[in-house]
Amino acid sequence: MDEKQQELFLKLSMFEQQAQQLNNQLQAVENGLAELKSLNLGLDDLKNSEGKEVLSPVGRGIFIKSKIISEELIVDIGGKNLVKKNVSETQILLEEQISKLDRIKADLNENIEEISKEIEKTISESGGLVENI
Repeated sequence: MDEKQQELFLKLSMFEQQAQQLNNQLQAVENGLAELKSLNLGLDDLKNSEGKEVLSPVGRGIFIKSKIISEELIVDIGGKNLVKKNVSETQILLEEQISKLDRIKADLNENIEEISKEIEKTISESGGLVENI
């Protein structure tokens, strides 16, 4: 492998690593979106449910029967700050977070597309060097 082929190989490897990192970030964002959307839907079940019995998580895979005595929620708003919110206020907060993640997802997809274009451009500019690697 000559120097130009080696340089091309390294450049393509770098692009591949960047794309993989972006894909991993995209997967994490998509998982976060799914979790937030599921939580948002689950909050609908809390409306007008005062006095009902539910299963509350205690830890990993462990639940306890509990009774809802209030629709007031304690919400972590970041920086370990907890505030009281009702279900509707909490859903608004979740929708804002979903919106932020949607923007991040769009940015990641755009960056992945840019890397794909760079890879295609690099391959087309390489002449026949790629075939010889």
